[in-house]
Amino acid sequence: MAHSQLPNDSWQNSSAPLFTGLDLLLELKPLFIPLYATLVAVACTGNLFLILLIALTKKLHCTTNFLIGNLAAADFIMCLACVPLTVSYAFEVRGWLFGMFMCYFVTLMQAATVFVSVLSLTAIAVDRYVVVAYPIRRRISRKSCICIVACIWLLSIMASVPTSLHTQYLDLNTIGHDMIICEEFWKHEERERLLYSCLMLLLSYMLPLLAVSVSFCAITYHLRRRNIPGAAYPCQDKWTKTKQKTFRVLTVSVVCFAICWLPLQVVNFIRDIDEEFTILDKRYVNVIQVSCHLIAMSSACYNPFIYASLHDKFRFHLSSYFYRKKKSSSIVSCKASRFNTCSTLADAPAGVSDKIALQTRFS
Repeated sequence: MAHSQLPNDSWQNSSAPLFTGLDLLLELKPLFIPLYATLVAVACTGNLFLILLIALTKKLHCTTNFLIGNLAAADFIMCLACVPLTVSYAFEVRGWLFGMFMCYFVTLMQAATVFVSVLSLTAIAVDRYVVVAYPIRRRISRKSCICIVACIWLLSIMASVPTSLHTQYLDLNTIGHDMIICEEFWKHEERERLLYSCLMLLLSYMLPLLAVSVSFCAITYHLRRRNIPGAAYPCQDKWTKTKQKTFRVLTVSVVCFAICWLPLQVVNFIRDIDEEFTILDKRYVNVIQVSCHLIAMSSACYNPFIYASLHDKFRFHLSSYFYRKKKSSSIVSCKASRFNTCSTLADAPAGVSDKIALQTRFS
């Protein structure tokens, strides 16, 4: 959540100044709201299109692409169900307005979708290593992919339960404040809170970086060990280059994830160890956290563009989809007016029609 955490028992004192940095945050509302709206629109559109492309294209049905689709689904759910409510809570002077159930549900889903993204990236890294290290091994079945995705969601929800259990829905109207709080409190459990915070930092941030680093070293080792000249084995050399491109896409995705989530991870860790706000001033902590939250949520926008621009299969099927769509519309146009578009292309100089088709295919 975007509001600053209250020190334990401070909410019980009606004279205590609550949310000191809220005024500054509200002044910057005209800046943050359009940025969040753009983020949600781009992320939802891009990830939904990526999900539909994988689901409707049979040639993309493999373990890696199912995990990519699961990653896109987690980003889509987070941006559609969690981000708008969290932003509304951050910029609403009355606090949380969506009821007790949604308070606990959004807290749980926000943490769970982050873990789903992390575990999906980790599983993709492991899958890339298996493909390179054991190229002739039979790939896992579709049912096994579904089981892996189900296990990822189950583990993510289980890892997010402590966050939901320590979330409190507090109506401060009873003590004279026109505000409802939906916050995570670890009352009299400072050691457990710090331990959980460190564990979540390792699992939700360091795990995918470690998995990709280990996978990259292992893949590099296997490729060097083969040391097969491209001229003697052109097919296998082409296969190796294809796998390297696929792993490059994964690396770019994980690096993007790491860069986007680093500021929020650092701010959350500082808040966990600095309950008295000696490092982060109360006047600026809300603006700092909302800014870091915006950067972290922006990671959901990048994956569709990364896979569409760097992955050959996605780029091919994406261009084929639009090419077929344009081709079908041009056929209808030809039937409606035989001697306009069709005759013009037919009378064009040699090579021009091919050039037009290529520009249409890859534009």
